[in-house]
Amino acid sequence: MAHDVHAPDSAYLSFWRERHICTLTTQRPDGSPHVVPVGATYDPEAGLARIITGRFSRKVAHVLAAVEADPQGARVALCQLEGRRWATLEGRAFVRTEPELIADAEQRYAERYQRTPRENPDRVLIEVRLTRAMGNV
Repeated sequence: MAHDVHAPDSAYLSFWRERHICTLTTQRPDGSPHVVPVGATYDPEAGLARIITGRFSRKVAHVLAAVEADPQGARVALCQLEGRRWATLEGRAFVRTEPELIADAEQRYAERYQRTPRENPDRVLIEVRLTRAMGNV
């Protein structure tokens, strides 16, 4: 079932505010999918999903390579599920290094996951400009 990325119904938004580990799917240079667990936050007002991570991770390398090939951003998908409930967000990802954006993403992570992320001087933000939302919640 499709949902409005910027104005999801209350059940969909509530599911994205619950504490769930997500998967992030990026594309390797050969086009095959790379799927990893991540913590993610969803901001429908801004039309963004945010993932904090280390700058030397494979997911960051995949996003950077994709953006180099296509400045419109790397095509990615975020998914979470619990039982029969599931939700997927799709969009174009970019790596952000601005300290204020990383601090904001860390705060959003802390609110959703009820814990402060560990210190990481190599932290970056994968920011996903959302184009599609779907799920059954």
